[in-house]
Amino acid sequence: MSYIEEMACKVNEIMEKKSIKVLSIETSCDETSCAVVENGRNVLSNIISSQVDFHRKFGGVVPEVASRKHVELIDYVVDDALSEAGVGFEDIDAVAVTHGPGLVGALLVGVSHAKALAFALKLPLVGVHHIEGHICANYIEHKTLEPPYITLVASGGHSHLVHVKGYGKYEILGRTRDDAAGEAFDKVARALDLGYPGGPLVEALAREGDPRAIDFPRTYLEDGSLDFSFSGLKTAVLNYLNTCLQKGESVNRADVAASFQQAVLDVLVDKTVAAARKTGQRVVTLAGGVASNGRLREELRQRCTAAGYEFMYPSGILCTDNAAMIGCAGYYRLITGTISPLSLNAAASMEMDSY
Repeated sequence: MSYIEEMACKVNEIMEKKSIKVLSIETSCDETSCAVVENGRNVLSNIISSQVDFHRKFGGVVPEVASRKHVELIDYVVDDALSEAGVGFEDIDAVAVTHGPGLVGALLVGVSHAKALAFALKLPLVGVHHIEGHICANYIEHKTLEPPYITLVASGGHSHLVHVKGYGKYEILGRTRDDAAGEAFDKVARALDLGYPGGPLVEALAREGDPRAIDFPRTYLEDGSLDFSFSGLKTAVLNYLNTCLQKGESVNRADVAASFQQAVLDVLVDKTVAAARKTGQRVVTLAGGVASNGRLREELRQRCTAAGYEFMYPSGILCTDNAAMIGCAGYYRLITGTISPLSLNAAASMEMDSY
């Protein structure tokens, strides 16, 4: 009997239990995280070891450094997750892990560890797409949320509009064609000498500025498109700064930050509301690192309320890369019989279309 066949039989046994516990691992970028999640939505532990301080001096994530730190931390993080949850390996029913997209070296650390645990403990292994994890963070925050609905996933590497039709059933309505929203924030923060990570720093500075002071472009692409493009906006900010420098003019950095942020948010909010209108969905959710942006939350809430849509978003800790959201996504894949082979590999670039 193959591993997949053996685990399929085991899933049938697991489904008879009242409490299904998933040990989940997330190492797609610079957070080493492990969680224990019960029945998909009850987080027993969610340990996150951030590497921000290690990468700040470089102005961004250094892949080799991130991979090395994951190797150093993964055993401790897993032990802490089990300890905080008050369980042992014998209490775990399945192992879930992010296997893409992300930094390939960082992903390999988590995937290798998860495969070793699944093999040694004879447990089902469930590979999870990173974006699906972000989407599922809302299930943890909002216990009554059920598909279908529209979600905007905005983070450092992704800007996706997704029609969530069911658990594990997604239609990508729009995605970034170049820079993701969070990536644009980081690049503008670097241009303004704000430091890393850029998103929170730009948001903080923007509170002191006038969001209408500078007329930066809003890129909506062709009529009806729900795709995103922020490279032109990023270039417009850089050109503005360079022009001021060449002319010897002073730069009000707060106005630049506020005007840039507003240009990003206008497009994100407009296209999200358009997606809800196009699909007829009445529930809109927000997810990903940029979901922690307070102004984005407020503007999307106002637009959704005006249109008669219910709006939801996760708490700050669930907007970051974390293993709890991976455990939630892994649970719903597990109960639908989706099991990954022990040959599961990391995939730095992986679309949800073929997932």
